Amino acid sequence: LSSRFNWSELVPLRLWGRTLGLQTENSQFLLEGMPFRIFGGSMHYFRVPREYWEDRMLKMKACGLNTLTTYVPWNLHEQERGKFDFSHNLDLEAFLSLAAKNGLWVILRPGPYICSEWDLGGLPSWLLQDPEMQLRTTYKGFTEAVDAYFDHLMPIVVPLQYKKGGPIIAVQVENEYGSYAKDPNYMTYVKMALLNRGIVELLMTSDNKNGLSFGLVEGALATVNFQKLEPGLLKYLDTVQRDQPKMVMEYWTGWFDNWGGPHYVFDADDMVNTVASVLKLGASINLYMFHGGTNFGFMNGALEADEYKSDVTSYDYDAVLTEAGDYTSKFFKLRQLFSMIIGQPLPLPPMIESKASYGAILLHQYISLWDVLPSLLQPIKSEFPVNMENLRLNDSSGQSYGYVLYETVIFGGGHLHSRDHVRDRAQVFVNTMYVGELDYNTVELSLPEGQGFRQLRLLVENRGRVNYGLALNDQRKGLIGDVFLNKTPLRNFKIYSLEMKPGFMKSLKHLAGWSAVPDYFVGPAFFRGRLWIEHQPQDTFLKLQGWEKGVVFVNGQNLGRYWKIGPQETLYLPGPWLWKGNNEIVIFEERTAGRIIQSVDIPYLGRTQYVD
Repeated sequence: LSSRFNWSELVPLRLWGRTLGLQTENSQFLLEGMPFRIFGGSMHYFRVPREYWEDRMLKMKACGLNTLTTYVPWNLHEQERGKFDFSHNLDLEAFLSLAAKNGLWVILRPGPYICSEWDLGGLPSWLLQDPEMQLRTTYKGFTEAVDAYFDHLMPIVVPLQYKKGGPIIAVQVENEYGSYAKDPNYMTYVKMALLNRGIVELLMTSDNKNGLSFGLVEGALATVNFQKLEPGLLKYLDTVQRDQPKMVMEYWTGWFDNWGGPHYVFDADDMVNTVASVLKLGASINLYMFHGGTNFGFMNGALEADEYKSDVTSYDYDAVLTEAGDYTSKFFKLRQLFSMIIGQPLPLPPMIESKASYGAILLHQYISLWDVLPSLLQPIKSEFPVNMENLRLNDSSGQSYGYVLYETVIFGGGHLHSRDHVRDRAQVFVNTMYVGELDYNTVELSLPEGQGFRQLRLLVENRGRVNYGLALNDQRKGLIGDVFLNKTPLRNFKIYSLEMKPGFMKSLKHLAGWSAVPDYFVGPAFFRGRLWIEHQPQDTFLKLQGWEKGVVFVNGQNLGRYWKIGPQETLYLPGPWLWKGNNEIVIFEERTAGRIIQSVDIPYLGRTQYVD
């Protein structure tokens, strides 16, 4: 066994004469003609600070893995239509080259749809400007956008393929299409979009058991995703393709969390025993996730099964490494298992970075959202409510994330009804007085009577677009239709876009009108304070006890959302995003603000519940 799986000569930098690549033959993989098994782990460059990419890769190697698997998020690389970004934390070429340098092969999963508990499954929200849009089909408006994106993405990817001397040994065609399966021609279209742009490595598809037979495409190896190994599950692969190697593309090492639910954990022994069973059957495996990381900013996805549930900021996933890249018992148990199979000593696990507890941070100043509006934001005027994606902004790409404020004038009070047109949650104000909330469950409110004309304001939050299932075409956000007062639709809106992009946050910093925080204050408002660091900054976690719901920015970086309903109680703050000396912390709080936040050295992700 050890000689068969001795890969010391098969690490990317030492391999010469690359002509054959990864092939399938008689139920096994061959790499350059030699028997090969994929021991893979998923890690997403867009969820991990660039400064830590290499550390996580070294930990993969130390665990016994030989392959890194990553998605590519279209909605980050093309945030505005026609403007592409592959820089800084989105430098895919640097990430893949680093994998090669550290002796890891790569399975690339470029989508265009990636699921991944990521807003709209990685599809850009501007696609939804078209009222007829049919995502993940051969609808012309969709394929034209995919073609333009692949025209930019593939020239980065193609030279990094195995046969060109790079680390990419396989490329996945779309992602779990069998669970969507709205267009029988679509998978062939995506496959050809890859082949026509120079992809020459082995193609794969990836589906759960139920979607397996609907997600196939000729010329691609089918792989399966699961957490519990049901009897006969891997044999079931034989019913859709004969005499092919078996590969688990996503072996779910944990699970993700939703706001208002528990923090899910998956037993380490159950996990390792299942991995051992899969390997005993001769299959290859990819651990999803090896390292989950974080849904920084507004990028979390959501579920819509019986009801809408948005995902939390942390993507810890109860994975092999924690959100901050630390070892878990899963790591050491897997390391032991893989080292037995490989039959060679593994590299030593890198030292872990120590975490800092910087103590209490006072938020000493605030400015009300109502005072920010006239100075920083130009309203869009519209007779009718306009959803976020169709606002005339960002070179006609609309607004993707954050909040939208809808303002109109009313006379008197009465019965306000949303007709379920709020996506996803609206705070309702008369002038600056908070009246209540509208969301999926609450669709009506009473507005108090009053003298003369008053402003009705709806501050609507996009809590994250659904990333999985059949409702992708219905993910427009903001007000997606009329809202009624006493059965009359409201008209003549001033609409303010609150994306909280870096430019806005910079302008906010220099705004006159910041003042000392009074003893009692109710948002929506921005609060700011400073964290002074004497020595080399380290990772820390921000605890927001006493705060209700909002977003935290540190030195202009959006760490993501917090919400007192939990489960997540701390936000991960990577050391590389902190500076020696002064660090500015800005919090947008929707309702009830605390006076301080705590920097602690241990994360708290909430009360745990074992995955069944």
